[in-house]
Amino acid sequence: MTSPTEAWAARRRWMRTLAQASPRQLAGAWGAWEAKPEIEAIRGPEAGLVMVRGRVGAGGDRFNLGEATVTRATLRLHGAPLAADTVGSAYVLGTDLKHAWFAAAFDGLLADEQLRARVLADVVAPLERSQAAHDEARHAEARSTKVDFFTVAREHE
Repeated sequence: MTSPTEAWAARRRWMRTLAQASPRQLAGAWGAWEAKPEIEAIRGPEAGLVMVRGRVGAGGDRFNLGEATVTRATLRLHGAPLAADTVGSAYVLGTDLKHAWFAAAFDGLLADEQLRARVLADVVAPLERSQAAHDEARHAEARSTKVDFFTVAREHE
């Protein structure tokens, strides 16, 4: 049995992965998913604005940084293959309604104890690997532009 802190950290990890995945990737994963449950929209998907707040330093005063467009969805999943009704919820940056819907649907599947391992292995893990490869390519591109000013300064001595 996992502690509430571990469960929160695990959900945070998979929600981050679902939110950063492309809508096309999520649509493909949903299309490949067999035995889809029935889905009822509780809220949304709907787009809106949230205020992004910052802090000066680690503990300074808060200030309003600006607004960000966010889409949210909350879905109730029921029927086979779920053991019991579950609720999935998702918030994603941008205005893509389908992105929030797919993320909420997978969150609902992940809420089912019996399906969690399968969803993590078949959906979340491949998305994490894809995102890690994409991030590594971007980091390599950024590293290729690095200038070592210390070396440049030593050449003039």
